[in-house]
Amino acid sequence: MRLSALPALLLAGLTLTGCTSSAGPESLVAGLPSQEIANSVAPAVPVPQPTVADASPVQEASPQEALAWAGEVPQPQAFGPITTTVGMPVPSERPVAMLSPQDPMGTAPQTRARIYSQRFRDAKPINFGKVQPKHYAVHGVDVSRWQGDIDWPKLRTQGANFAYIKATDGGDHLDPMFMTNWRKAKQAGIRRGAYHFFYWCRRASEQADWFIRNVPRDPDALPPVIDVEWNGDSACKRRPSRADVLEKMQVFMDKLERHYGQRPVIYTAPDFYEDNLVGAFEDYPFWLRAVAEHPSKVYPGRKFVFWQYSGSGLSQGVNGKIDLNVFNGSEDGWHNWVARQSS
Repeated sequence: MRLSALPALLLAGLTLTGCTSSAGPESLVAGLPSQEIANSVAPAVPVPQPTVADASPVQEASPQEALAWAGEVPQPQAFGPITTTVGMPVPSERPVAMLSPQDPMGTAPQTRARIYSQRFRDAKPINFGKVQPKHYAVHGVDVSRWQGDIDWPKLRTQGANFAYIKATDGGDHLDPMFMTNWRKAKQAGIRRGAYHFFYWCRRASEQADWFIRNVPRDPDALPPVIDVEWNGDSACKRRPSRADVLEKMQVFMDKLERHYGQRPVIYTAPDFYEDNLVGAFEDYPFWLRAVAEHPSKVYPGRKFVFWQYSGSGLSQGVNGKIDLNVFNGSEDGWHNWVARQSS
């Protein structure tokens, strides 16, 4: 049977059209619950899996009176190149991301990303004096499950150029939002890294193994962070001696450095720093919490890469409060520092 001209034309057009769809699987690593709680800010929105406790480096009561920082105005300066003099040797080759057309884990290398000016607000604003957070070029956030479901693209345009994401604490707790935040932050073009809340009643090597088990080895990620502080809400009331603290930290950081090929960043708070870290780990990058005064007043003489200046930030893309941070350097300094971490 021969086709007439019109049906033939219709049939030819249909063969040239079509649609395709694809969806990649999302891999989630399940962790066991722990009894650790290190976040004093109650979530403003329903929190996924509320039966799993969380530990965070973020919440601390801000003073009611603003304290000005006096003295010479320091120019924000990125932490210089680090010479490895402590710990085990670092692998000579960086891990290479797995090739995947859909990149479901968000591990494809990033190019030099646009820097967005910060549009954050603060529920408890502080006058830091001559050097204000707004004087720094590159702002970022740190998050955990307590921020709920984050609109990462919106958060980025508000000024979150980097994000540290809660991954683990102790040796048995995985933040239930970690893998979702890890993947979505990367998809939004945000430089991100993972942090571990250190538990003083557990072996350091076990905690390092737990972190390594749950945090992907992504060559594009920021260096891993060890969060060390005293936690009054913790079930572990032990406060080791300074020597024990430094030994445990060294074991943990050496193991992470060998695995990820990056020297870990040390996050800490003023009281813990005064008790244990003055003069220690000079070859490590520091992330300092200082919500009432500039870090140069709270941690005199200590170089730092990141400054956490608020635990009461407000931003579009997040319901409730969020921690606010700055990189200690210029925009070019940021790009150069990030490039060194991946090379």
